[in-house]
Amino acid sequence: MTYLESIADNLAQKVLADPANIDDSTVIDMMAATISASSATLQETFLTAVRIRRAEMRAKAVLEKHVTKAHAKD
Repeated sequence: MTYLESIADNLAQKVLADPANIDDSTVIDMMAATISASSATLQETFLTAVRIRRAEMRAKAVLEKHVTKAHAKD
């Protein structure tokens, strides 16, 4: 992971640590605008990290439902 990706991912993790921000893009949009004022590259990498983290959360939720359902059949 590059330094840029590390910074962006760290910010994404901090923003998404609050469950209220997972589906509400208000804080994410505010962060993106603030970052963009100094670095468009960091802004895009941050938004990519947010999308990846959200996708990971959704995938884990689907997997958990599948595992729970499979164990209920046992």
